[in-house]
Amino acid sequence: MSKFDAKKVKDEIVAWIRNWFNSNGKDCVVVVGISGGKDSSVVAALCVEALGKDRVFGVLMPQGKQKDIDYSYKLCNFLDIKHISVHIGITVNSLQNEIAISLKKPLSTQTTTNLPARIRMTTLYAVAQTINGRVANTCNLSETLLSWETRWGDQVGDFSPLADLTVQEVKAIGYELGLPECLIEKTPSDGLCGSSDEEALGFTYAVVDKYIRTGKIDDLDVKSKIDERVTKYRFKRLELPHYESGLKRYID
Repeated sequence: MSKFDAKKVKDEIVAWIRNWFNSNGKDCVVVVGISGGKDSSVVAALCVEALGKDRVFGVLMPQGKQKDIDYSYKLCNFLDIKHISVHIGITVNSLQNEIAISLKKPLSTQTTTNLPARIRMTTLYAVAQTINGRVANTCNLSETLLSWETRWGDQVGDFSPLADLTVQEVKAIGYELGLPECLIEKTPSDGLCGSSDEEALGFTYAVVDKYIRTGKIDDLDVKSKIDERVTKYRFKRLELPHYESGLKRYID
């Protein structure tokens, strides 16, 4: 496997972002949900390099008191981008209560874990459609293959700069961009289940990334866990299934 060339890939992504906006929103700004972790930090920095800081808009979305919110502000200040903070806690709690009352039963853990991510994406699109924006997807390849993202939450967006890059490759680009180390190396967590990604998954991203790029993995139990997740959640990575009528159409 050839050594990952962070500068080359970074420059290619910057050019790709410029080209995408030329075709899909010449006057639009980028709307990025800022968590203060490596992915949103790298995406925001790439967009600043591609389009300039005046066309990048950060949205912080704490749910109640967020203990690591300082990381998000640090990134916005470092990049000198405009940003707002939208508190989603009241909305999440209200919707959960209404659904539970209507169903006459408590919500599942899966529901309460994923609902905030979907509310955050709703918030990003509300902001984007108000300020003439395009929503950046910030997921990386490692997360996507493991389905460590919320469907119709952080899984979506209008364009996805990091979708074909592993966690280690995203970090390398973060250093190439000159981002603060504390943002690049911040312990990855979805902020929803109460633990870090790696604690919840039961293995490290370094192991996953090596497996993705080389096919090599030493621990067969971990290999089995990874393979099971990749297979079980493959449907989430596919185009939305739809009935095909076979009728002729003249535009596509």
